[in-house]
Amino acid sequence: MARDRELAITLINDKLNNKTTLNYKEISELSGFHPKYILKLKKEILDGTISYVHGNKNRKPINAISEAEEMQIVNLYKRSNASVKKFAKFYGKRSYSCIYTVLKKHELI
Repeated sequence: MARDRELAITLINDKLNNKTTLNYKEISELSGFHPKYILKLKKEILDGTISYVHGNKNRKPINAISEAEEMQIVNLYKRSNASVKKFAKFYGKRSYSCIYTVLKKHELI
């Protein structure tokens, strides 16, 4: 079942304003969220701290590879004649899949 946060917030507001007879368990079933999360949303609505947008939206992940390290990987790989697997083992700081993705992005493989 797909989760619908806006629906949950609307139903909770209706419940708080006595516009519906649904209980919080029914709201959780309709919106697809756990009942504890519905109660957390209710608390946020009552406190006035509800946010419709996730706090980390449009932020780069903290464990994302930097542009400088990406270029270092590309330059090192260009000078080596090892396979990607051996190169990843040699480099050691990042996983094979990370290195593979960087090399593929720069059309080296």
